[in-house]
Amino acid sequence: MSEEKRVIALGFFDGVHIGHGALLRRTKERAAELGIMPSVLSFDVHPDTLVFGKEVPLINSAIGREEIIRRCYGIDNVVFIHFNQRVMRMDWQEFLASLIQELKVCHIVVGHDFCFGYKGLGTAARLKEYCASHGLGCDVIPPVMLDGQIVSSTRIRELIAAGEIEEANRWLGHPHTLADTVHSGYHLGRKLGTPTINMYFPDGVIVPRHGVYASKVYLEDGASHVAVTNVGVRPTVGTDNRVSVESHLLNYSGNLYGRQARVEFYAFLRGEEKFESFSALSEQIHRDAEAAKAWFANEKLASTNG
Repeated sequence: MSEEKRVIALGFFDGVHIGHGALLRRTKERAAELGIMPSVLSFDVHPDTLVFGKEVPLINSAIGREEIIRRCYGIDNVVFIHFNQRVMRMDWQEFLASLIQELKVCHIVVGHDFCFGYKGLGTAARLKEYCASHGLGCDVIPPVMLDGQIVSSTRIRELIAAGEIEEANRWLGHPHTLADTVHSGYHLGRKLGTPTINMYFPDGVIVPRHGVYASKVYLEDGASHVAVTNVGVRPTVGTDNRVSVESHLLNYSGNLYGRQARVEFYAFLRGEEKFESFSALSEQIHRDAEAAKAWFANEKLASTNG
C-alpha cells in the first residue's frame, strides 16, 4: 500500500486520445496545486469484454497505454486493476471506498460519460456527490470536440482499421504507435539491401489496414529514424499468414534483434502487394523510402510555413 497521497484520473484510456488528454492535464494541474502525486487508474482488459460478452479491438495494449501516458503527459504512476467478475459486480460505492483507502486518493478526475460499479450505476454525477460528502475533490471533464464530433476511441479504431492514419493521429493528438521487442524474421531484407526489423501487434490490438506506411522508428537510446513500415502478411515472402510489422529504417545499419523499439505511423502510402520477384520487391521498397522522405519533408515545410 502506498503512503503517498494522489490525485487520480479514472478511465480506460484506449488510445490515450485528445479527450483523455484533457483529463490527464487536469490531473497534473490538480496534483501540482495540492503538492501530491498525479496518478492514473485503468483496467487491463476492456470492461465490455465481460459486461457485454464481446471482444473490443483495442488501439493499444495496457503496456502501450502506460507508455503513452508517461511519454506524452508526464504521469509516471499508472495503476492497472484486473477487470474480472468480482470487480464487475462490485457496488460503485464499495469500489470507490476501496480505491480511496488503498491509493490514498484526495482528488478524482473523470470524463463526463464515465461510469463504474455494478451495472454502471456509478456515474460521474454520483461520483461528484460522493466526493463532496467525503471531503474529496472531483473534476468532471466535459466532452472534447473535434470537427463537431465528440472525440472517442470508437471513431479512432475505425480510422486506423481503414488506414486513415493521418486523420486518426489528429484525433489521438500523437502518432499511432506500436512498441515491441524486435523479432528475428526472414533476413531477406538484408540480402536485398533493405534490412528490416520485425515486430507484432499484441493479441487483441487492432491491426491497421494492410499496406505500407511512412513511419518513424525510435530505438532504446532515444534515436529516431525515418522508416517505411509494411503491415500485413508479406505475400511475396511470407508463408504463415501471420500479420507482422516490418520496418525498413532509412540510413541505419545494425543488429536490433531482441531490443525494444517503437514504431510511429504517420501516413498510408500504398496497399500491400505481392511482387513477381524479390528484385521487384526491393525496387518498390526503395520507391517507398523516397515517398516516405518526401512526406516528412512536406510536413516539415508545412509546419514551417504554418
